Amino acid sequence: MTEEKTQKTGEKQEKQAKAEKGKMEKSKKAAPKKAKSKRRSVVAGNAYVHAGFNNTIITLTDTVGETIAWSSAGSCGFKGARKSTPYAAQVAAETATGKAKIFGLEKVNVYVRGIGPGREQAIRGLHIAGLSLETITDLTPIPHNGCRQKKSRRV
Repeated sequence: MTEEKTQKTGEKQEKQAKAEKGKMEKSKKAAPKKAKSKRRSVVAGNAYVHAGFNNTIITLTDTVGETIAWSSAGSCGFKGARKSTPYAAQVAAETATGKAKIFGLEKVNVYVRGIGPGREQAIRGLHIAGLSLETITDLTPIPHNGCRQKKSRRV
């Protein structure tokens, strides 16, 4: 009786070993290789500055609209109320420009949207980081008496 038990446990162990070996063989298979994207050279592009009340987001694209680099005050390490400061917007602009310089970006058309505190400083940050600003366009949406505004804060 004990011999039968040991024989059964031996068979179980062999089955488990085969199953594990099968798993190992399956996991050793390499994933299909993806074609590496070539680093393209972009000389001119667009810079989109979204200046909200809580954060400033800068996106740098090529002339077609494909994103090259982006940054925001929050992604640069600012949290809470510090995200909405002009200094945070400048740091975000310089960070995005640093990423885009790798692709060879030199000239940009700037499109600003929003009335947050970081809008002017973000433009200065782009210029300080070494980009040549061709044009600056304000795309802030202005209603022609559309929706009712929020009630004003009483502080």
